[in-house]
Amino acid sequence: MTEHGSKLRVSRRGIVLAAAALAAIGLAMPERALASDWPNRSVTMIVPFPPGGNTDTMARMLADFFSRKYKQTFIVDNRPNAAGSLATAQLAKSKPDGYTLMFGAAVQTIIVPMMQKVSYDSETELQHLSIFGTGPFVLGARASLPANSLSELIAYVKNNPGKLNAATASVGGLGHLSTMLLAKRAGLDVVTVPYRGGGPAISAMLAGEVDIYFGNASELLQHRANGKLKLLAVSTLEPLKQAPDLQTVASLFPGFEVTSWNGVIGPAGIPAEIVTAIATTTREASQDPALAARLVSVGIDPMGSSPEDFARIVAQERKILREAVMAAGITQQP
Repeated sequence: MTEHGSKLRVSRRGIVLAAAALAAIGLAMPERALASDWPNRSVTMIVPFPPGGNTDTMARMLADFFSRKYKQTFIVDNRPNAAGSLATAQLAKSKPDGYTLMFGAAVQTIIVPMMQKVSYDSETELQHLSIFGTGPFVLGARASLPANSLSELIAYVKNNPGKLNAATASVGGLGHLSTMLLAKRAGLDVVTVPYRGGGPAISAMLAGEVDIYFGNASELLQHRANGKLKLLAVSTLEPLKQAPDLQTVASLFPGFEVTSWNGVIGPAGIPAEIVTAIATTTREASQDPALAARLVSVGIDPMGSSPEDFARIVAQERKILREAVMAAGITQQP
């Protein structure tokens, strides 16, 4: 081979390598630019619950905060079908670019996958970004029930087996699972009565049709002052700020902790810069005086967690909620 031919081959090889390198840079650049420029267009925030409830209200508060900060539209898109499992499946399969998010709860990422087969893997296809707020569950009782604390309730039920009935807002919901977990830990015989939502369940308890109801603190606190029902215990490890005199279930059964969290979730693989931006902004929103006051007024504790803390909380809840699902006798449906 001539010296000229050898140089020509080397030169061509160099051009090919250089072109490949430029192509790789070209492919990588848009992703980095996208991450650093997020958001440069509207963002959809899926809410797997109907409009008007606590989750929807919190989502709209947070979306408004994001919109004001980033000067972009954050659209709240309510998709409540099939306990939110269809919406969650769509989220899991969406592009991990930070433009499709979900403001969801444990129902979609923990409970539903335990009770039925879903088309997404909540442990590998979803990314938990930040908890906006948490809501403890409170055990309420009809005013005429001869028990004024959890300890007295347990003694009453054991002396009157088979006579206690508990309202549930939805089979497999956190309130139902909290009730069954308490019954298991305390060795109680409880008959559950399902209702279509927290409102009807509380109305039934106020009317004396059922004895107890484990519901969101935001649902029950407003009824305490009028004396029409009693609050017996709270599901968190620490006492409830709005009612510090309430006994914690954990004081009798260590480790008992069930909370209702609402937070931002995305498909796995969102660039780290966007994850940081979402978590940081959610924390800022939770610390905003006006937003924090609105949350606290309805029994919600502002949080603004890091992704790492969010993932740790979810891992812990999977353990206790798995026990609760088994206590409720719920088997996974096809």
